[in-house]
Amino acid sequence: MIVDERLVTYINSLDRGNTDFLNQLEMEALRDHVPIIRRETQSLLKVLLELTAPSRILEVGTAVGFSALLMSTYGPGECRITTIENYEKRISAARENLKKAGKEKQITLLEGDAQKVLKTLEEPFDFIFMDAAKGQYIHFLPDILRLLVKGGILISDNVLQDGDIIQSHFAVERRNRTIYKRMREYLSTLKNSSELETAILPLGDGVALSVRK
Repeated sequence: MIVDERLVTYINSLDRGNTDFLNQLEMEALRDHVPIIRRETQSLLKVLLELTAPSRILEVGTAVGFSALLMSTYGPGECRITTIENYEKRISAARENLKKAGKEKQITLLEGDAQKVLKTLEEPFDFIFMDAAKGQYIHFLPDILRLLVKGGILISDNVLQDGDIIQSHFAVERRNRTIYKRMREYLSTLKNSSELETAILPLGDGVALSVRK
């Protein structure tokens, strides 16, 4: 927790929630220990979708489809969403959830390693949500920049690693050091990129909000 837990609890107590379908899907994901976006991040996405009204959305990291379905629900009715997932068990669950929600035509689920799948995409996107393996963000970035239109939004989730990002390299568990090093590199690259303007927000587990210049 990177923000006082009581403060987060209070903020989330003000939240109106989502549709019945999304609320049920969220409860099931939490019950099954499937990582989905936190309530604070959900609220941020809703605001950004209202502000930007994107017509083409790309998501890297589908899991069970919760965030793609949230964006399809609170984004413009005509928006098209492409989402990428590599974990076979979650792919089948995501497809089932898209079908239950009646969103199969609006949301295209691509299977495979995101680094490889991204290279096959050519359509430009107005809005990109990155929520996959944190250690791979830096490797995805060249294709993300290629696909993001000028004025487009890039949201990178879970960038502060429960606060580990500010710890000494030696204070981080050995098994997490590669992710730690790559995420610090990713955040530095975002902040120093001549193509992006980026704010790093201590929201949820940390969100980097970038705009393509």
